[in-house]
Amino acid sequence: MGEMRRVPGGMFRQGTPEWVLDWLDDADQPLPRLWFADETPQFSTVVAPFRIDRFPVTVGEYARFVRDTGYRTEAERRGFGLVYTEHGWVERDGVSWNAPGGPGTGGTEFDDHPVVHVSFTDAQEFAAWCDKRLPTEAEWEFAARGPDFRIWPWGDEWDPGAANTAELHAGPLTSLAAWQQWWRVECARHGPVPRTSPVGAFSERGDSPFGCADMAGNVYEWTSTSSRLYADTVRCDPTVAMAMGRYRVIRGGSWMNFRYQVRCSERMHGDPGGWSSFAHGFRCAADLQR
Repeated sequence: MGEMRRVPGGMFRQGTPEWVLDWLDDADQPLPRLWFADETPQFSTVVAPFRIDRFPVTVGEYARFVRDTGYRTEAERRGFGLVYTEHGWVERDGVSWNAPGGPGTGGTEFDDHPVVHVSFTDAQEFAAWCDKRLPTEAEWEFAARGPDFRIWPWGDEWDPGAANTAELHAGPLTSLAAWQQWWRVECARHGPVPRTSPVGAFSERGDSPFGCADMAGNVYEWTSTSSRLYADTVRCDPTVAMAMGRYRVIRGGSWMNFRYQVRCSERMHGDPGGWSSFAHGFRCAADLQR
């Protein structure tokens, strides 16, 4: 289920070089250098050949899985989901993969958008159903940028028309306050619903070297890898440090983020114990021989 791309595998330097942290430090973005320190140091790693979905799993594909299996996501079972309102993150009743902003916010017009409100377990269950698995963190990064380092899947120059980010909707954003103002206006007009786009909408300019779409922006994506620091000597933001050994790595950034949070080597971390939100989805991978 879903178009896949063959990735030949090989050795690459996973993570972020120090010059990128210097660039982030000088850039017009609000996060401190320590926030990105878990992306360092770079280290050599080898990935075996594998296949990976060209696109994130869509609402329509997830609907087929639910119809065939009767599966209920963790958000559906607990009766609420996490959305970001003009007042911040809140738990809203009736939020789920087919009602991403609450009751009445879904519909078949979103069938080609990436599915959201899927927990780590929800993603694993779908992957097993279609005889696939979640990609490892190393596989995901390699598929996003190839063997050579690049900031975004298409290269080192930011292209605002190559990915679905907050800057696509709001224009260049240089502060958290500017982002919050944009989102307050959006929520007042439309409510706290995802600003996802159809998968592959930016393929002409935004695909990775292996032809994978939406690996920057649209939705964050689960990987199978447990969160850990790349070296014991790394000093990172305390909030990030708390995730190590407990959470799973999430990659790719989303429609909510600035350009700096949708880089190929940017890392986020999600609680695998049922957590999900309206900015997080996934794509599947498979061993090459399958």
